[in-house]
Amino acid sequence: MLKRKFHTLKRLHAKLGLRGLLIHLWNRFILRRHPAASFTTQGCIDVFKSYDFLSFQAFGASTSLDAQEMRTINWVIPDVGIGGGGHLNIFRLVVQLEQRGYLCRIIIVGYTHFNSGEEARESIRKHFFPIDAEVSIGEPSLKPAAITVATSWITAYAVRNFQGTHHRCYFVQDYEPYFYAHGSDYCLAEATYRMGFHGITAGGWLAEKLASLHGMKTVTMGFSYDHGLYRPLPRRDPEIRRVFFYARPVTYRRGFELGLLALDLVAQKMPEVSFILAGWDASSYHIPFHHLNAGNVAVKDLPDLYSQCDVALVLSLTNLSLLPLELMACGCPVVSNRGENTEWLLSEDNAVLADATPEALGDALISLLQDENRRLRLAEASMRFATNTSWDEEAGKVAGFFDELLSSQSIEKIA
Repeated sequence: MLKRKFHTLKRLHAKLGLRGLLIHLWNRFILRRHPAASFTTQGCIDVFKSYDFLSFQAFGASTSLDAQEMRTINWVIPDVGIGGGGHLNIFRLVVQLEQRGYLCRIIIVGYTHFNSGEEARESIRKHFFPIDAEVSIGEPSLKPAAITVATSWITAYAVRNFQGTHHRCYFVQDYEPYFYAHGSDYCLAEATYRMGFHGITAGGWLAEKLASLHGMKTVTMGFSYDHGLYRPLPRRDPEIRRVFFYARPVTYRRGFELGLLALDLVAQKMPEVSFILAGWDASSYHIPFHHLNAGNVAVKDLPDLYSQCDVALVLSLTNLSLLPLELMACGCPVVSNRGENTEWLLSEDNAVLADATPEALGDALISLLQDENRRLRLAEASMRFATNTSWDEEAGKVAGFFDELLSSQSIEKIA
């Protein structure tokens, strides 16, 4: 069996190259399931061990809460990778709530590459936000709290089992069943929306979807951007027309192949246009037009990168990413796909929306590139729209929800 697997990997390496093979393995074992699939000593996938987190095994004894602990929140999260937008939003909320007097704790459950909670905390403070929260690893490290928040479908099962909390909440940033084929993981992710948690959604599309499909009650927060970081910077060579593409082949919902086909149509009709691909290393793909494969770009360098581009293509086939507002704030107008999942934030007033086909998206990019006055008007309108958003205001909605939740009844003992 090992020999057969070796030859399979060898064929994939010959076909995809090293980077392509690594992406394939990432998709197959990491994105397919989290934590990664468990194996028996014989090298077979152990379904029972991989899904042992599903069983209801109550833990965490009930206890009394003193006045200070009345404002304590456990945030239960999956493993942290540098640059993850979902984790960025979680830690941003943690900081905002800490500033409003909440005591937050972060607990990583499932697989993690960190050796200790302190190591994880240092990484979060270095790469995300300077949180005050303590960080721990593993379900047994959960401490009693007034509120415990799940942040992904895997973590929802841990929060369901944890008895040392009065309120269970669920920070939903995307419709996670869509991350999978319509099979086991789809159903198991979907089931978490029927666990009776209080929902907090990133945007109105999710709120409506969870309410209509699962009867889930939610409070909604919107998106914003870092006003101190994202702004228009000097254009070094304005005579060169550039298109930015948010290229993440490992994240299916960002429509990498669809976007690449659209860019190729632009390149055929406007061969003088240059393209910048950023978000992931795309060097293992055959890309026939002139482009810069920027890969993963440090956050501090993004405003300059965005400011060098005339228009951006950002696709979202589930919920929106944070990029549209960040690009708008840098004076780069956005082309995206139509759909309820995008139009809760984007509209014809602040972006160009097109059907999710290569031809429609390509034509939308070309129309902006060929009409400079329209492009400039849209850039100005979208920047004005972005400027009127505020993370402080959005976090205030969540803090207000938690305040109301805790004031609705006195917490003397967690039951």
